[in-house]
Amino acid sequence: MAEITFERGHTALLIADFYAEMMNTLPHATERGVVAKAAAVQAAARQAGVMVCYCATVFRPGYPEIGQRNKTFSQRKASGQTANPDPMDVIHPSVRPQEGEVVVGKHRVNALYGTGLDVALRANDIRDLVVLGYATSGVVLSTVRYGADLDYNLFVVEDCCSDSDADVHDFLTQRILSRQAEVCGSDDVIRALGAI
Repeated sequence: MAEITFERGHTALLIADFYAEMMNTLPHATERGVVAKAAAVQAAARQAGVMVCYCATVFRPGYPEIGQRNKTFSQRKASGQTANPDPMDVIHPSVRPQEGEVVVGKHRVNALYGTGLDVALRANDIRDLVVLGYATSGVVLSTVRYGADLDYNLFVVEDCCSDSDADVHDFLTQRILSRQAEVCGSDDVIRALGAI
C-alpha cells in the first residue's frame, strides 16, 4: 500500500455507527481491539485539528421515518422497540463526541443521505474523508459508495471497522471498498494525521 497523505484544512474523520452495545459484544470488534484503535485515531485527528464527525441511526417515537417498503428498517418499526431520537445516547463512550464536533442522526444506512453531514463537510471545504465504524457491510459500504459519487477522497480504516460477519468484512475491504477508497490501517492514518 502506498503511503497516505491528508490535506491540511480539508480532512475530516467520520466515526460511523460506533454503537456502545455492538462494539462491546461483537467478537469481530473485541478480538481485533477495534474500540481502542478507533479511540487512538480519534485522538490523533483532534491533535491534528481535523474535523471529527459522528453518525448513528436513530428514529423519532413512532418511527415516522420508516415506511413499509424499507426492508432494512421496517422490522425495527414492527418490533415495538422504543425509538431513540438522540444519536449521543448510542455512541460508544470511548469515542464520545466533544463539544463542537459534528453529530448527525441518520434514518438510513448511508451517513451522507438525508443528514446534515454532507452540508457540514462541504461548508468546511472537506475533500478527504476518513471513515471507520460498524458495520463494514452497512454504513461503511453505503457511505463510501455514495461519498465516491460526491467526489470525496475516501479512506477506510480497516482495523477500525467491524462486521457481524468477518468474512464479509474481509471481502469488502479487500475486493470492493478498495475500488473507491484507500483501505488503510490505523497506524497509517495516525502517521498521516501527525504529518499535517
